Amino acid sequence: MVTADAAARALELAEAALAGDRRALARLLTAVENRTWVAESALRRLHPAAGRAHLVGITGAPGAGKSTLVAALIGEIRRSGRTVAVIAVDPSSPITGGALLGDRVRMQSYASDDGVFIRSMASRGHAGGLAASSVASATVLDAAGFDLILLETVGTGQSEVEVAAAADTTVVLEAPEMGDEVQAIKAGLLEVADIVVVNKGDRPGAQRTAAELRAMLTVVARPRLSGAVEGGGAVGAPDPDPGRPHPKRPEVLVTTAMSGEGVPELLAAIARHREGLGAAEGGIPVRRARAAALVWALLGDRVRRKLEYPDLAASTAETLDAVARHELDPYAAADRLLSRLQAGR
Repeated sequence: MVTADAAARALELAEAALAGDRRALARLLTAVENRTWVAESALRRLHPAAGRAHLVGITGAPGAGKSTLVAALIGEIRRSGRTVAVIAVDPSSPITGGALLGDRVRMQSYASDDGVFIRSMASRGHAGGLAASSVASATVLDAAGFDLILLETVGTGQSEVEVAAAADTTVVLEAPEMGDEVQAIKAGLLEVADIVVVNKGDRPGAQRTAAELRAMLTVVARPRLSGAVEGGGAVGAPDPDPGRPHPKRPEVLVTTAMSGEGVPELLAAIARHREGLGAAEGGIPVRRARAAALVWALLGDRVRRKLEYPDLAASTAETLDAVARHELDPYAAADRLLSRLQAGR
């Protein structure tokens, strides 16, 4: 239950964040990361004010240059006169639970810029490349009035596709001479990419890698209904099977984040993709998918919390023990717990 004091404190923080108070914004993001009642109350106030920012996911394998590219994008965005917030997720130690949060070091040059807000957070063991609170944090930053929000994932290789459900535009980084192309396909990242970037373009093999990716993505992509948004905006003939999911046709770009080469072109591609989303029912399908992911995650968390309440904790533990002893199958256990929850006992 949210106490009156917590609700008042949450409303005060929310109003201060909306008014541009950076300290209040930082405190609110801490509450969101810790999943407190204050955060929930504040998000109830802030959610109606969100929905204007463009959320861009930056993902890819470790060492591809995500942080360096994000820093270059920040500079380009600021030169265009727009504001930008960054949520950078670092992996948590499996031993201590701590995280280095090294992105603050790489982006230190923007610390005094009022048009930039950088928030580092630990993954806290959450798989999928993002911290569990990343989407809620993005909502807070969206409501606070930032034009673009960059979500930089942890860099876990083959488990970062979750970012596609959190972002309006997903940018996937690849490194030159990445090796076996089958590995890139297996990672699943290319399937969720709206834009593919071959970073470190000054290295030998960068252009060849980009050409191979373009050829590969052209082969796997199928035509869609005329007028449909697809990756960089390519449109094909009428689709003989409109009910089946189709691969995207992402643009493939080459950048050198250290020098800034190709970064303006990447920002232009991001803008084109946003324009395409706006043409597709106002971007509703993408945002509905994000809303569904958030609501289902909250629902699952609340169901588990209720089953851990004192009046149900003993029976919940007993059911889990029965599954562990192979006296009860997991499906029957789930049905039993759900029925107890519905009965309120």
